[in-house]
Amino acid sequence: MSRQLIKIPVSSPRLLASAIGVAITATSAAHMAQAAESTDSKAQGNSISLGATTVSGEQNEQSYQIEKADSPKYTAPLIDTPRSITVIPQQLIKDTAATSLQDALRTVPGITFGAGEGGNPQGDRPFIRGFDAQGDTYLDGVRDTGAQTREIFAVESIEVAKGPNSAFGGRGAAGGTINMVSKKAHLGNSFDGGYTWGSDQTQRYTLDGNYQFSDTVAGRLNLMSHESNVAGRDNVNYDRWGIAPSLAFGLGTDTRVNVDYYHMESNDLPDSGIPYGFSVGKTHTADSPDKPNDGGDSSNFYGLKDRDFRKTRADITTFSFEHDFSEDLHVKNTLRHGNTLQDYILTQPDDSKGNVNNGSVWRRANTRVSNTATTTNQTDLFGDVYIAGFKNSYSTGIELSRETSSKSSYTVNTSTTPGTAGGTNCTPGMIGAPSDWNCTSLGNPNANDPWNGSIARNYAGTDSANTTRAIYAMDTLELSPEWLLNMGLRYDHFETKYKSYTAAGATTYKGSDTSDFFSGQLGLVWKVQPNGSVYVSYATSATPPGSMLDSNETNPLSGTPDRTGKILASDMEPEETTNYELGTKWDVFNDRLSLTAAIFRTEKENTRVQTDADTYENAGKTRVDGIELSASGKITEQWQVFAGYTYLDGKQRDGGPLNKATDGNQLPNTPKNSASLWTTYAITPKLTIGGGAFYVDEVFGNVANSTYVPAYTRYDAMASYKLTKNVDLQLNVQNLTDKTYYDKAFSTHFANQAAGRTALLTTSVHF
Repeated sequence: MSRQLIKIPVSSPRLLASAIGVAITATSAAHMAQAAESTDSKAQGNSISLGATTVSGEQNEQSYQIEKADSPKYTAPLIDTPRSITVIPQQLIKDTAATSLQDALRTVPGITFGAGEGGNPQGDRPFIRGFDAQGDTYLDGVRDTGAQTREIFAVESIEVAKGPNSAFGGRGAAGGTINMVSKKAHLGNSFDGGYTWGSDQTQRYTLDGNYQFSDTVAGRLNLMSHESNVAGRDNVNYDRWGIAPSLAFGLGTDTRVNVDYYHMESNDLPDSGIPYGFSVGKTHTADSPDKPNDGGDSSNFYGLKDRDFRKTRADITTFSFEHDFSEDLHVKNTLRHGNTLQDYILTQPDDSKGNVNNGSVWRRANTRVSNTATTTNQTDLFGDVYIAGFKNSYSTGIELSRETSSKSSYTVNTSTTPGTAGGTNCTPGMIGAPSDWNCTSLGNPNANDPWNGSIARNYAGTDSANTTRAIYAMDTLELSPEWLLNMGLRYDHFETKYKSYTAAGATTYKGSDTSDFFSGQLGLVWKVQPNGSVYVSYATSATPPGSMLDSNETNPLSGTPDRTGKILASDMEPEETTNYELGTKWDVFNDRLSLTAAIFRTEKENTRVQTDADTYENAGKTRVDGIELSASGKITEQWQVFAGYTYLDGKQRDGGPLNKATDGNQLPNTPKNSASLWTTYAITPKLTIGGGAFYVDEVFGNVANSTYVPAYTRYDAMASYKLTKNVDLQLNVQNLTDKTYYDKAFSTHFANQAAGRTALLTTSVHF
């Protein structure tokens, strides 16, 4: 078999694991000697259980309640912000033993994840309130471009804003945004190290150390190594490591400078998923939709160990400058350059020829080699000012960014397979050698089959480039102590270019688009009591062609072709999303517990739809009506809770001329009901127990409502014990009942199965 694989230098995470392990062992030895030291004098509320992800700095407050978002664009505390915002704090990340962005977001109802394949890249693809948010993830308020599977070893908290949010984040953000707040250097010395050992050969090491070099200078280093298989899945494994140093100058002074770097690499045997079944002939139908069919064994893996792989790399460098002109006037400039890479060949269990119906599965190879680079400069001016006697808490800014993406693939030779329509019509008689191992059994696939096709780099591909120039302003105007007016306006000039080319470099297609658009928000808050408010709000977002860099979205661009037939200028308009929301927020139990409730309607117009084989128009409409409830914080000093419920009624209102048949159908990746509950109770100053329940209604994979994944409820449990003031133990059991369920639905062919029962024991040291 001939193979010509691209080489990505991925250092061995075992070396990093060994280094972290030595550091943790050496440090913990001295502290273990203090095991007899009494910790009874510690306040009960100060008991802490450190998981694989650890926190630095002050550890006196472990509440799930957060009063204010990190971004200066939010010009008021959360209780006075007229929109739904959920903040996942560090303590919740630790208590739930979350290690990835998807792990952490499972605690927020109303968010689902879609699956990737060849065209839509592998990686985090969250849907917020039914709208694709793959390109709406931010790091410290700056867009984090490029498809990735994000780690959170260097993340302090995660902020989820729901509803159209272009006024804050720019293009896209139809359903909301996700902002990750990174761990940065701070004054003081601290050390946190964790070792997690678990089922399915899980080993995870983390180290988080902060050192103060002088009165104003400090450095921080976060390290991570992770190796694991996946409970309930044959052959799948994940192997990654990361490093995130941070330097800060001028701490405690009016002028501060931060230099941060993030690097993460992975080398996995990815999960190829489970194929959908066929309930009617060879076609999925809305009358009899199909769910995943595992052939009787949920552990079945349909990939090929000798062929499949996925390698990723992310490098992000950030330079930020802050200056306080006064207590009421501040400026911050953030300059960032990031580079993300994906390289994979993975097997998609393809059901497109009805083969699942007869017990066979076609091993279709999905491939991708892509690199995305982003350079952004963002300047924010914010503070408080009185105008005509009224207080204004404001934030204004300018954003300049350039994003480029290059995508190509592999040529995987499977042409020796007999059959029709390109060799994808598997039958039982073709399983194994007759198909050169490209057909396998639905009920008993063998990942070690001696596949004998060939692999070669295919340098035909596409290049995309986006340029953004934007100016924005947000303000909370205090009309009186009881009435607040929240306003926001942003103007974007967005340019996108797209080019496809052959392996020889000849251009096959060109497209471009220039969009100028305004996004806004307006909200009125009535402070019924100092600890409670009622609000109404209106917000918009705009999604121009080319927004989803590093995906197949808007390719080809629709427009007027030149005489060569290559489209040079698009005539597409941005999609427009509008949100109307009525809500209330209260801090109760002596302001320890935050409660929120909201009803909303989100409408998307100008949606791009295909009107014939070669033409796209802004003609589609979708709408989501919903209700959200949440609670976060302490009921008592010992009892914490983080809970929420979301109801979503998402429908396609107008699918355009070619999709009228699906009007009125439920939107994909939009569960009608979803709920989450996580709670902990400190039985003693040393012992804490907790658990969670997570429910998601059935989710359709496509707007035709012909594929779906069933509803599920998952239960988790945890217990932590403080051996000494410096050493903790924590046990987490995730998916306690070993429920077989699917957490990602693709539109056709397959769905991704979630991990089965997983036990994790973490030993942490800190001082």
